[in-house]
Amino acid sequence: MLKIGFIGAGIVGTALATLLSRNGYEVTCVSSRSRKSAKNLAKAVEGCNIMDTNQDVADAADFVFITTPDDVIPRVVSRVKWRKRQSVVHCSGADSVEILEPARKSGARVGGFHPLQTFAGIDQAIENIPGSTFVIESDEPLLTTLQDMATALGGKWIQLKSKDKVAYHAAAVFACNYLVTLVKLSTDLWETFRIPPDKATAALLPLLRGTLNNIERLGIPRCLTGPIARGDTGTVSKHLDMLKKKAPALMAPYTEMGRQTIPIALAKGKIDKKRSLELDKILKAS
Repeated sequence: MLKIGFIGAGIVGTALATLLSRNGYEVTCVSSRSRKSAKNLAKAVEGCNIMDTNQDVADAADFVFITTPDDVIPRVVSRVKWRKRQSVVHCSGADSVEILEPARKSGARVGGFHPLQTFAGIDQAIENIPGSTFVIESDEPLLTTLQDMATALGGKWIQLKSKDKVAYHAAAVFACNYLVTLVKLSTDLWETFRIPPDKATAALLPLLRGTLNNIERLGIPRCLTGPIARGDTGTVSKHLDMLKKKAPALMAPYTEMGRQTIPIALAKGKIDKKRSLELDKILKAS
């Protein structure tokens, strides 16, 4: 059985190590800049030993996950002596396997293994990873090993080329990180009628869950609702007038999101080209 080691014991590394161990993989060692983080990972994984250096992990493991912050990966991989037929895999979403070139030149097999999931905390990550899609970049025979890992973790997998990684990661930022931003903008607007952010968030969460449920069950564009989906120019104009008076900082995001929503409404078929142009004109004029 493969002996798996981890360089980096943050949220991603600890969650992956824990889940791999629970699913029959032998996670044997870990190193980290933070001794405390390494101890936490080793405590969560039976039989996992804390190593003093990254080189110790590379020497002891057949398969090494580098789960450090993305900017640190090139420095880590360049300072370790790798060996032939060893597997070295990073978990960066935006970086390609090209940053593992020092390991490849040493004869190691290299790959990327990115869980398409949000990592706000270790417990949340362990709970959320099963069912996620893993984005894999590698060649055989490591490719099959990574595909099997994704399946064992209860996930699906897709294979990407190096040139597609940045676009893939930017898409994830839109779907995940900027959703947080949109909710923050919404709660800011609730403060104009004197409802604090915590209560606003609690009120909005069922709406968010309903929206996600509609996306899953109906798909885009059928799931789209709201004034632009209906071609309701009067309501859009009222929104713009209100924002100009009460929250001018939200004018730009509202108009840009509105304009990006018009093609979705057209695709749904509830508005025609004429109404879409009217909506666009109102939004542009603001």
